Amino acid sequence: MLRLQPQHLRRITGTVLAGAAIFGAVPAAATPAFADDARTGAADSAAGSATRHLDAVEQTLRQVSPGLEGSVWQRTDGNALDAPAGDESGWLLQTPGCWGDAGCTDRPGTRKLLAKVTENIAGATRTVDISTLAPFPNGAFQDAIVNGLKAAVAAGNKLQVRILVGAAPLYNISAVPSSYRDELVRKLGSAAPGIKLTVASMTTSKTAFSWNHSKLLVVDGRSVVTGGINGWKDDYIDTTHPVSDVDLALTGPAATSAGRYLDTLWTWTCQNTGVFSAAWFASSNGAACMPTMEQDRNPAPAPSTGRVPVIAVGGLGVGMRDKDPLSTYRPAPRASADTACGPVNLHDNTNADRDYETVNPEESALRALIAGADSHIEISQQDVNGTCPPLPRYDIRLYDTLAAKLAAGVKVRIVVSDPANRGAVGSGGYSQIKSLSEVGDTLQARLAKLTGGAAQAKTAMCQNLQLASFRAAPTATWADGKPFALHHKLVSVDGSAFYIGSKNLYPAWLEDFGYIVEDRNAAAQLDAGLLAPEWKYSQAAATVDYSQGLCKL
Repeated sequence: MLRLQPQHLRRITGTVLAGAAIFGAVPAAATPAFADDARTGAADSAAGSATRHLDAVEQTLRQVSPGLEGSVWQRTDGNALDAPAGDESGWLLQTPGCWGDAGCTDRPGTRKLLAKVTENIAGATRTVDISTLAPFPNGAFQDAIVNGLKAAVAAGNKLQVRILVGAAPLYNISAVPSSYRDELVRKLGSAAPGIKLTVASMTTSKTAFSWNHSKLLVVDGRSVVTGGINGWKDDYIDTTHPVSDVDLALTGPAATSAGRYLDTLWTWTCQNTGVFSAAWFASSNGAACMPTMEQDRNPAPAPSTGRVPVIAVGGLGVGMRDKDPLSTYRPAPRASADTACGPVNLHDNTNADRDYETVNPEESALRALIAGADSHIEISQQDVNGTCPPLPRYDIRLYDTLAAKLAAGVKVRIVVSDPANRGAVGSGGYSQIKSLSEVGDTLQARLAKLTGGAAQAKTAMCQNLQLASFRAAPTATWADGKPFALHHKLVSVDGSAFYIGSKNLYPAWLEDFGYIVEDRNAAAQLDAGLLAPEWKYSQAAATVDYSQGLCKL
């Protein structure tokens, strides 16, 4: 058996693993809807090293999903992270934002988020586009939306507004668009006539558990707030144990990219509405379903607002589109006997379906981002193992990429939600694992295959890994005794590039969206404002921590 030493792995991981899922010739890319306008200076960026992480991800996307450029993924320059004056890191929107305080009665992060939602919507002149997971935004989240809409109408604007939720079958049967429309119209009062409101819920595949999971607020195609935060008062606000979560805010052409992605979701939704169909629809003021509202009302890319390069990348889950016909991507065979569990298992889209991969480019993008790391990786996620059964237990290539990095001496930190948050049925709570050892055991097994044995794998993990369940304060629980719940979908590499969005690293076949940003200043702000305090408190719950010489494997 060939055994690669760390020095050999360091040389190959930056090239081979940057396209870990890619084999074969690079196909000609389809022309995006507005690539020439949005990609100002793209050739210059690709030629330099300042955006090497984005360059590697973009190369991967052009090989796997060339036909989805401009509708599901897109690279743009000229963006700005949207922070208020005097608060340079204010683009990073966290809930609840009370690090170190187990009582958490003061929640500055949540207040900032709600204020940002109202502020952005109040500035709308044409369109407001909202996407989330059912149930519909309620409580203070709904109030923030309504207050913003009232302010925009009071300023003399006539608005088109879309609200789209993904609905899990049966679980979200109460997410009825007509009821939510009526509720919003009542709350809008005299402002309601100035708004053409369209509301829909959608499920793209009941048998593959696929529905919209993106969380987006796009205004006039120029500003966006996105990440993992759902607008649920009972989980985030009206509770003594709020969910810890994160969004980002930005302006510029990347906001237009988000709008094009929502047009893609709405085009399918408008084509599949009906009483017994996959989508339910309701509207106010006689508005029809608006499949291409962003393209129609915001046809030109948003003007440049800064110098931050960004890749917007989403996925279409299952049921919207079978494959990208322009993709000539051919993955290498891969298999593992332990990705399935229990008596009932679905077809494995994550590990064994090339066509699924071509219409879900975000999965390849996240693996490529991790594969490009040279020195350190921080992963903050609800989970990295999935709801098994019926979905596969883990993403083989994700674990193999992490294993290769550990073997190469790259420092890897993984923080996941406290397993005590596990729901009665799989992902019904804020954890899908029974014990943190599930992550450690899986990683060690994949690493043993790479290094040639269990002893080598353990050595690499003990020297380079930090693995912990999440804590937000110096106590094991919130003050009410409930475990800390983490809902981040965050990956950061080399203090240079990071992903914030709605896509989980565990197998989940949903419609998702997020941004990969490469900017050292922003990455430093992310570290200071989130990653550092998270580890400060989570470190006490670590099972592996090279910095402490702790290795419980």
